[in-house]
Amino acid sequence: MREDERISIVEELLFAYVKSPSLRHIRDPYSVIRLAQEIVRRIDRSNSIWRKWDGQREVLLKSALACWVPIEALRDFINDMPGPQVTTTDVDQRMRAFEDEEYFSYPKEELRPGCLAIYEKERAEGTELPAIIGLLRDHVEREEERLRAEQQERYQRLREEDRVAREQRLLSGADCKWTQLQKSPHWFCRANGRTYRLSPTKDKMWKLYRVSSVSEDDEKGLIGKYQRRGDATKVIAQMAYQPEPRW
Repeated sequence: MREDERISIVEELLFAYVKSPSLRHIRDPYSVIRLAQEIVRRIDRSNSIWRKWDGQREVLLKSALACWVPIEALRDFINDMPGPQVTTTDVDQRMRAFEDEEYFSYPKEELRPGCLAIYEKERAEGTELPAIIGLLRDHVEREEERLRAEQQERYQRLREEDRVAREQRLLSGADCKWTQLQKSPHWFCRANGRTYRLSPTKDKMWKLYRVSSVSEDDEKGLIGKYQRRGDATKVIAQMAYQPEPRW
């Protein structure tokens, strides 16, 4: 391959990459790695086992990944392009090869109905397939962002529900794992009816105390100083069921 052809390929892929309106996509290290892999693969095309696929055909096919475009529509459009005729199997297996090479991820099943509804509407209005694919890519990006936001919201809600449940157990006198009361810097837990407090230190360590109630905020009952909260948890597991010490 001539040098000018290699430069043309790199320019084409870079321009296509920066067209994305998503800064998350452009700055994503995994996306950059995939771009680099694709540049190398395109330049090394002469060794490809796929003989029916030139640059423009592959550009179209890749743009349709994760968009739930009907394979038959892709096949018919590609067969109107210069080059050998392709079958439905050709298209399907070439798409699977792209996915298996990890250049692209599998489409989300929950986005299929919305994508197909948009596709059918636009085809009925006479929109050209590449334009539909562009519209679907925008739709998928928005929906994936929405799904990520909803997932994060669910995660935060579950965390808060768990925190409230642990706080209620602590205040009710039941055994519980480490929890904070409102915005207190201290962490409390109870094991075998015994209450413990972890207090952060200025040197980023933890002091473990045995306390009689969660309202205590003094230096009495010091058990030890630990680097990690997990270290204090191990100590509690060993001493919580031993006979009560004399204070």
